[in-house]
Amino acid sequence: MKQIRLGQSGPIVSCLGYGAMSFSDFYGATTDENSFAILDEAMEAGVTHLDSANVYGMGRSERVIGDYLRARPEARNHFTIATKAAITRDGEGNRIFRNDPEHLEAELDASLKRLGVEAVDLFYAHRRDKGIPIEETAEALGALVRKGKAKAVGLSEISPTTLARAHAVHPIAAVQSEYSLSTRSPELGLIQGCARIGATFVAFSPVGRSFLTDTPLTWEAVQDLPFLAANPRFSPETYPANISATDAFRALAAEMGTSAAALAIAWTLAQGDHVLPIPGTRSLEHFRQHIAGANMTLSDSDVAAIEAVLPAGWAHGDRYSEDQWVGPERYC
Repeated sequence: MKQIRLGQSGPIVSCLGYGAMSFSDFYGATTDENSFAILDEAMEAGVTHLDSANVYGMGRSERVIGDYLRARPEARNHFTIATKAAITRDGEGNRIFRNDPEHLEAELDASLKRLGVEAVDLFYAHRRDKGIPIEETAEALGALVRKGKAKAVGLSEISPTTLARAHAVHPIAAVQSEYSLSTRSPELGLIQGCARIGATFVAFSPVGRSFLTDTPLTWEAVQDLPFLAANPRFSPETYPANISATDAFRALAAEMGTSAAALAIAWTLAQGDHVLPIPGTRSLEHFRQHIAGANMTLSDSDVAAIEAVLPAGWAHGDRYSEDQWVGPERYC
């Protein structure tokens, strides 16, 4: 599998990572045994980057990774591990974001304990705390690097100008945001901004929350997933429109002799040598499709054919609902 450097001077990692939110029940029930099977497949296929967070299953995702590392100590040298903190609750149970040094360090300490490691390879501020200047957040993250608890730091769901301000204080090794054929807003400066400073752009949901696969989630399945049931692209009006719009993409993938998910991953990787997609799945079959996509090389004519059937702006509905938009920074 193709490899890239993580950040300006970090380790060499596979061009495909794994989004470990799927080790929790966010997209449906799973088991630790199933998660271990995914990790076994990652080791076999050469997938080396794992992306987790303290809030994924309220620590479950990190615990699963830690249990796997304890069961297979050799896996620690195989995987680079990223995790995140900042999303929390206030005393009344309201969702808030904290970037203060005390909170970030305490949450990282808890993550390190669950993971069973002395340091993570990459630690993100999961959301920007608008009550704290981004320069102070960058300094707080940098302090964790100096203390040896994180080898590098990143930011999630931020704008290009926020990235530039933060990087001026401490090197930002990676920026994470949703990016796929269905969500292309990072092309409005964030992917370019990462390239300018040598940061890795980490693309989550690269298969469009299942729309860019051969087997999109059924309407019935969506109703059992609170996040998607409230998402504007899965409303009674937009869901069938998005299924219809992506039918041509599925047909194109079949004509090219591959799966839709593989083609979606290959397209994402074609957007830059510093782009690292991190699809998440509970299915070994689907994970193998992602791996196949990482091993594909698209020609210019292939990319043109893909964008002819799914041109920028094809998706029906906003990326997030108003409640889901609380936290991420919008673009330009």
